[in-house]
Amino acid sequence: MNKDTVKGLMKAFHEAPSGELARIIVSSLVELNEPKEAVSFYNNSESLFTSSTKLSIADLMIQKELHEFALVFLDTSLAGHLIKRAECYLWLEQLEEAKSAYQQAVAQDDSLVSAVLARQLGLMNTEQERPKLKVVEKSDVASITDLNRYKQETTDFSDVVGLADIKKQINKKIILPFQKPSLFQKFKKKVGGGVLLYGPPGCGKTLLARATAGECKAKFFNIEISDVLDMYIGESEQKLHAIFEKAREDTPSVLFFDEIEALAGKREHSRNSSTANIVSQFLTELDGFAQNNHGVLVLASTNVPWAVDAAFLRPGRFDRMFFVPPPDRSARQAILEHHMKDRPCESGIKYGAIAEKAKGFSGADLHNLVEMAADEAIDEAIESGEDSVITQQHFSEALKDSRATTIEWLTTARNYARYANDGGRYDDVLNFLKKHGR
Repeated sequence: MNKDTVKGLMKAFHEAPSGELARIIVSSLVELNEPKEAVSFYNNSESLFTSSTKLSIADLMIQKELHEFALVFLDTSLAGHLIKRAECYLWLEQLEEAKSAYQQAVAQDDSLVSAVLARQLGLMNTEQERPKLKVVEKSDVASITDLNRYKQETTDFSDVVGLADIKKQINKKIILPFQKPSLFQKFKKKVGGGVLLYGPPGCGKTLLARATAGECKAKFFNIEISDVLDMYIGESEQKLHAIFEKAREDTPSVLFFDEIEALAGKREHSRNSSTANIVSQFLTELDGFAQNNHGVLVLASTNVPWAVDAAFLRPGRFDRMFFVPPPDRSARQAILEHHMKDRPCESGIKYGAIAEKAKGFSGADLHNLVEMAADEAIDEAIESGEDSVITQQHFSEALKDSRATTIEWLTTARNYARYANDGGRYDDVLNFLKKHGR
């Protein structure tokens, strides 16, 4: 990210301040070696930064040996921050301040005890007994990478309400190559590849992935990020390689990675080399010289596409990006009707009117709205001691306590679409915002 892009993001921030955008601006300024500007911006928007965000920025500054500036972001009362303050003070040769910070940190949380740091601070004799190592059983890569444990039932597009445009694009660019492989082979087009679904949480990205696999008549494997990441160096890369190898042996198959940013985050923001190694391994599996991914479709979803390493988005990798927006009015009505099936309710509920008042609601928000209306009916039944059904009034009461959870995401996405839209990557977001006036 260059200075002009950061200026654009600053302009966007002044129009619509958000914690996520503030974090990106400060981190980018640090990457551009502008620590004074980063501190100045932080001081003017400190209330938007969480303790974990401040800690991550301090870590980034420590990596760049900007210890004096890192202290600005570290609280003086939190154990995790205090241990970092001790490291900074030690680097700055302020020994007494370093000792005090270290002792406060370990007094709050004894898991932060560090023999190395204590020795450097002169708080531990070299002759003292060293802590005994715990024996941790190493995980079995073969069992973890057994694809059958990730296999899930597929569905089809009939279960996906709305999203007509995106289903049409997926059918053309993904499903047809699976259904008519000989036609595409004639034109030297490979079946498979990578597809990234992005959008606000709760709008159906995972359901869309399962439906795509079903339409392709392919096996669907939902890979859990927690089972790929490993505490041992090199194990995560080995697991990732084994998963892809088994998928290549069992085509046609769909590998689905939810929250892909955990495995494919920007390497310049990573705190250690192991994260960068995982990213490199993932890239190798997607299009490595020795790999043959014909018949393997890699689907991934994320709520933060701007956090994904740019190398993943070039042609041949996740070159197809689909924006999964919040449902429109007709889709909201259909979702409400779907969730009301088999529930006791009065006849004549005006789902269209409810959908109109639920602008910006995600599919998950609408499901929660139905649950809240059901709670209202249950409370009424308990109070009256008589049977009750869900009514229009119950929905009206539920709407008063509900809000759209997509607004914050759309605000952040709008800033990226306006000021950091490299190559028109977020044009779909801009078109959605223009159409719906957000």
